[in-house]
Amino acid sequence: MSALPIPLMLPRSAEAAAAALLRSHDLPDLGLAPDWRDQPRLWGHSFHPMCSYLGSFPAALAHGFIGRFTRPGDVVLDPFAGRGTVPLQACVSGRIGAGSDANPLANILTAAKVDPPQRMEAEARLARLAIDWSEQAADWLRLADSPAGALIEGPGGGFEPLALQVSGAFHPRSLAQVLFLRRRLDAANRTDRFLIAALLGILHGRSAGYVSDAMPNGFSLAPGSTTRALAARAGSLPERDVLRLLGAKLRRLYRDGVPRTRGVALAGDARGAGATLRAELRSRGLPDRARLVITSPPYLRTLRYGSANWLRLWFLGADPADVDRQMDAPSRPLDYVRFIGEVLAGLRETLTDDAVVALVIGDVATDQGRLRRGDHGLAAAVWEGAAEPLGFRIAGAMRDAVPANRKLTRLWGVEAGRATDTERILVLGATEIGRRRALASLGAPIDWAWPPRPRPLHPILGPDAADVSPRRSRGHGSARAHEESRPRADDLPPPELRAPAAGPPVRA
Repeated sequence: MSALPIPLMLPRSAEAAAAALLRSHDLPDLGLAPDWRDQPRLWGHSFHPMCSYLGSFPAALAHGFIGRFTRPGDVVLDPFAGRGTVPLQACVSGRIGAGSDANPLANILTAAKVDPPQRMEAEARLARLAIDWSEQAADWLRLADSPAGALIEGPGGGFEPLALQVSGAFHPRSLAQVLFLRRRLDAANRTDRFLIAALLGILHGRSAGYVSDAMPNGFSLAPGSTTRALAARAGSLPERDVLRLLGAKLRRLYRDGVPRTRGVALAGDARGAGATLRAELRSRGLPDRARLVITSPPYLRTLRYGSANWLRLWFLGADPADVDRQMDAPSRPLDYVRFIGEVLAGLRETLTDDAVVALVIGDVATDQGRLRRGDHGLAAAVWEGAAEPLGFRIAGAMRDAVPANRKLTRLWGVEAGRATDTERILVLGATEIGRRRALASLGAPIDWAWPPRPRPLHPILGPDAADVSPRRSRGHGSARAHEESRPRADDLPPPELRAPAAGPPVRA
């Protein structure tokens, strides 16, 4: 992980209290029903399912908290952003969404969602790439036919060997296009970054919409397992036109347009996210403190984000083992409590006085098939041992059962979706003002309509506005030639300014 501030040292009494609370469930009930569970599974903006990601929570959950605890223009932060669900939903809702993550895959997904190009830009770039591919295809096809270990150019321009697990995962022609796009797309460019994120979402999966069917969409099979499975198939991988699939993916992604506001994506350790975010917001002339934090810290040693995404990380030129080292979550409850304390300490100065913090904490039931004992009071331990010593105030907690059939880990042998059977959402106030605001906002009505209802016309606009037709369904946009509204008296120039014998006014 990156350089950190001075680590938080929990007082001995706080550690003892945390150890005791690991065996209890003594937290005040928030009194909030999980209404997000009543929404369709894929509720929300079309950017949300851009790419599957382990450990993500539903967009509807983020929407419920954003709608209750923020106003348009507020900063909403997730220091463990994952695939960017919270920052994107904040931007869709007219807030400033900010996300930070140490995983390069998470960072590029978040950045693509909160700072996207317009659809025409993305499609024009893809068209240009298609032209370049038609001119260079022979060279890339020869490279794709090279034996395993042949040197290829990476995303940064350096040379690296082509791994057997990579070359074996694609049809040769599909591999040639993947290598071409890997070399030509620049993650520092907004449009290219969006294309990269879209391609990562279709890199592998079991249907014809994915480039490779060698592994499921949710995660990459281990390299050894991939090699054995592909050897058994004897080279029967289907040929897929990557550029055509990418074009279809763009059409699906832009179905709902782009978010209302642009957000911020940061790369780095969650414990340093607060100071980094504040500096970035100031540099953009934006409010530099967050009014809401919604985040789901990594659960106790249940996921290895690098290994589970090694093929996508290969495309980005990142080392999965390095990602796993950086994101190695604490395996013991007390270490976890200390870790969350350090994250909260780093966020303290970035929060408004009335800020609300919502922590989604998993009660881990199993670890590699073995029942974990004594960890079911983890949310209480986080409150007592990490948040309270820093001056946070508790509004309450709620239990949110996680259906096993909705978790990607249902595919993993003995775990079978049971590693985390319950999430507890701990809601805190940065101060007593934040706690009171959280409690007062619980009953705020949430609009679950999607797509959002058309906004009413601004009072200055009405049926007489020249650029708005009363017949247009969404009530906005320039009028077409046949949509001119009826003339109004103030459309005509005063008599003293009319040219003599000029004929009738143009808009009479």
